[in-house]
Amino acid sequence: MAKWDALQEISFLDANARNRAIGLADKNTFTELCGPMDRLESPHLPLLGEAVEFDDGIVTGVGLIGKRPVFIASQEGRFIGGAVGEVHGAKMVNIFRLALESYERMKAKNPGMKDNQGPAIVISFETGGVRLHESNAGLLAHAEVVDQIQNCRGKVPMIAIVGSKVGCFGGMGFIAVQTDVIIMSQFGRIGLTGPEVIEQEMGRDEFDSSDRAMVFRTTGGKHKYIMGDANYLVEDTIGAFRKQTEDVLRLPQADITAMRRIGALNLVEKQLRGVKLSVTLKPKDSKDVWKYAGNTDPDALVDMSTDAFLKTVKRLDLSK
Repeated sequence: MAKWDALQEISFLDANARNRAIGLADKNTFTELCGPMDRLESPHLPLLGEAVEFDDGIVTGVGLIGKRPVFIASQEGRFIGGAVGEVHGAKMVNIFRLALESYERMKAKNPGMKDNQGPAIVISFETGGVRLHESNAGLLAHAEVVDQIQNCRGKVPMIAIVGSKVGCFGGMGFIAVQTDVIIMSQFGRIGLTGPEVIEQEMGRDEFDSSDRAMVFRTTGGKHKYIMGDANYLVEDTIGAFRKQTEDVLRLPQADITAMRRIGALNLVEKQLRGVKLSVTLKPKDSKDVWKYAGNTDPDALVDMSTDAFLKTVKRLDLSK
């Protein structure tokens, strides 16, 4: 395992879940909960003849960012594609519960606590969604996470980080968009249905999953940033994600809540304007939408560095 200072410089895309969790917290502050030594493994996989991991493909724990306790969950795509089963899901659910309990204890001891001093939640997503081997338990875990998100709203900032190889798909795509803030790199991807599944169900003419450039133009970080689905786009290092997370956590809770994409009437109306635009514009490629947003040379955006992209790009305005 690399030392913390070295972790800040490595690629987030290539980092494993444990290194991401350690590197997102302040130096020497991350404590893992339910780690491999606890051997909290799936009870279902051995019955199906499948190998297990002693952390069930997710690293959970608590650390600090500044003086704030930060509860972290980091999914591991190298184990069954980061898919969510019973134990994996329970560990994620309890990160939310522990954060909310921490908030309530801190608030009781200090009623005057400022809203940017309490605990926060950071989820590093790398998942294809529900683990089909234990689908009912995985689906239930998704529902329980949604409940916890609603309980934490307005109290505990919830930050989704998406920059790992598998991306964030399936039911976990729903989970990510319900958080307060989404931070992505250009290599991160978010969607409901994965490219291979779309091709399988609808045919290659509808979506060619082997066209990696198109896949990233449709689900990748640059497109999500232009569409407003991602709040921030950062370089592909653990340090860049950590720095942006730290900056977000300096904001008042009201400013963080204002970055949400769902959960209010005005946001529903905004999404409906997006649906209407898709009908009237009839885009054949995401670049058609980029051009509509005011980017006169959308092709140039594809290969731009993140820094150049952020200085140049115009984002889609669906506010009215």
